[in-house]
Amino acid sequence: MTGSDTFKATSVTVRDCTVTMLRGGVGEPLLYLHGANGAGRTLPFMEALAERYDVMVPEHPGFGGSDEPAWLDNIHDVAYFYLGFLETLKLKGVHLVGMSLGGWIALEIAVRSTARLKTLTLAGPAGLRVAGLATGDPYAWSPEETMRQAFHDPTIAEAAIAAMPENVEADDTFLKNRSTFAKLGWDPRLHDPHLKKWLHRVDLPTRIVWGENDKIISAGYAQEFAKLIPGSDVTIIPQCGHLLHVEKPAEFVSAINDHVEANQTETSQTEASHTEANQTKVGAS
Repeated sequence: MTGSDTFKATSVTVRDCTVTMLRGGVGEPLLYLHGANGAGRTLPFMEALAERYDVMVPEHPGFGGSDEPAWLDNIHDVAYFYLGFLETLKLKGVHLVGMSLGGWIALEIAVRSTARLKTLTLAGPAGLRVAGLATGDPYAWSPEETMRQAFHDPTIAEAAIAAMPENVEADDTFLKNRSTFAKLGWDPRLHDPHLKKWLHRVDLPTRIVWGENDKIISAGYAQEFAKLIPGSDVTIIPQCGHLLHVEKPAEFVSAINDHVEANQTETSQTEASHTEANQTKVGAS
């Protein structure tokens, strides 16, 4: 059940792995990659994005209703899966948005190929480890403690806890997501020691968005990523924790829209300049 008239449940098969997906809206394609808690239901930020984009929210291999392929061993496998996903759906000019674990996956995709991408938005991504910057350990926390660490506003955290299934740690989907999350990020903890040296390959407009009060991955990481990704910019959302797409959905969507619009304008101006230059050459010949 999607719980939405906008989003419909569908599936995509790549390399004998079928993933479930919610898709809705009309416009340029936007691919949202979820964090460790999975996807599978429509959230307010998705509805807002669907007003402007063709929004696709798949569940990663090994999460939720998606298959658990035998070839899934690490974060790189997920990145290659999504490169195949983009090819299978013949998507071009994609606005790629990744949250937390999904932000890390988005970066692993982008250092390999940006050929089918148009912009990149990273929301509190994992993937780096910097001495002196705090990183929490969700693997050591109960589901309830994870929620309390994930939000700045304790009332939102308690509401999220109240909405959990009874005896959540015995829930099949929770266990499946937890198992795959461990496979992807357990060792080394929530980072790829080789990612840092390849981030210069991210050659598309990139915005890094972070909750100012993130207790899972310190907001100090925003500037560390910005140093390594050429031309990237940073947006810090005040009074917000790690799950900024839930705690501050309007600000999150605004950060994405502003980023897309700024680069649409820049692209149009560049194309106009090229056209004018070509016309001048023709007139002078």
